[in-house]
Amino acid sequence: MKKVLLIIPAYNEEKSIQNTVKMVEDFKDENKLPFTLDYIVINDGSKDGTEKILDDNKLNHIDLVQNLGIGGAVQTGYLFASRNRYDVAVQFDGDGQHDIASIEDVVSPILSGQYDFTIGSRFIEENAENFKSSKARRIGINLISYAIKFVTGNKIYDTTSGYRAANKSVIRYFSKNYPMAYPEPESIVRLMKHGYKVKEVPAHMFERAEGESSISAFKSVTYMMDVLTSIFIAGFMKEAE
Repeated sequence: MKKVLLIIPAYNEEKSIQNTVKMVEDFKDENKLPFTLDYIVINDGSKDGTEKILDDNKLNHIDLVQNLGIGGAVQTGYLFASRNRYDVAVQFDGDGQHDIASIEDVVSPILSGQYDFTIGSRFIEENAENFKSSKARRIGINLISYAIKFVTGNKIYDTTSGYRAANKSVIRYFSKNYPMAYPEPESIVRLMKHGYKVKEVPAHMFERAEGESSISAFKSVTYMMDVLTSIFIAGFMKEAE
């Protein structure tokens, strides 16, 4: 049976992380899955009570000694997946936004061997119950989508989705090469430029119940300029081997 690992990055998620892991465990108990499903929480140098909650409840986790940001935390998860020979690694947010019930839709194209990487998307299938973020955020996502299409020729709708799955080849690649600053859109470009087969699939997501997004309204213009620049650099510059 194939082995699937959920990589759950967590920074200051004391209000959400236990419920997120419980959602995963309850789903496993209530459903007979065609693969084994494990998880690892990457505690990214949290300054709140996240580490204590993980320790007290004996939740599977790795504690980073300092905050590396989302890129460093997720790459740690890919290193763990590679060293433990998982067939698929799935990035899964620690804030409870991602619906574990969508896991089979996200991993099936990889388990079948058709694709190397999938992106769980809120936007390719209309669903009134699916949280789709603010209008301003969606405008930004659309701009990123146009930039990715410009440099790769491929249209991706949910460009900042953190609900993503990778096969063994991508796991190995990401364990050595993973963008730090703007990992979701930039990593999509890198994969496509390296010839990996990427598919966007429907996935259900919830509105964040606790905490704040790392992309605040104050930083949004700067973020957009920086992320678009990173996409063009990834699209047109040869990556060092």
